[in-house]
Amino acid sequence: MPNEELWEQLFDVGLILARLGIDASLADVTELGCGHGTFTIPVARRICGTLHTYDIDEAMVARTRERAADAGLANVEVGHRDVLLHGFRESPGSQDACLLFNILHHEEPVALFTAAAGIVRTGGLVFAIHWRHDAATPRGPDLSIRPRPEEILAWAAEVSRFGVMSEVLDLPPWHFGLVLPVAC
Repeated sequence: MPNEELWEQLFDVGLILARLGIDASLADVTELGCGHGTFTIPVARRICGTLHTYDIDEAMVARTRERAADAGLANVEVGHRDVLLHGFRESPGSQDACLLFNILHHEEPVALFTAAAGIVRTGGLVFAIHWRHDAATPRGPDLSIRPRPEEILAWAAEVSRFGVMSEVLDLPPWHFGLVLPVAC
């Protein structure tokens, strides 16, 4: 992760959340990979329930916890956990949504989608964003492992719980996004 100040400049968080439709219609939400808390804090302010967020990096967990406390947010629960190894603390099917933001270059993207679909209730949503696949994008993983939208949709299709796949959303300045409904 780059330093927090640089990282925060690479997103129009308000625009991204608006285009994805993340708002008070969502109660409990889980986020995989909180990082610096860039999305954690604004999402927690928009939803009407609890945001459960996880990261495998203890420094990111500590920073996100600190930012949530500084913002006076009582609806954020931050955990140091590898959910692919240890699962979630929340019950399967208990969340309205799961966030997979800038994480799908992971070695096991289908496993991430499986975990996300498993924690979300039927009728809930999995939101995914990632860096555009072009050399002009100033950050993000190496292009050799950076997924394109069609790859992400194919990985999601391997998980039998998703319904109609999303159109690809443009999320300037450097991202695209998908909204994937959990059908069963």
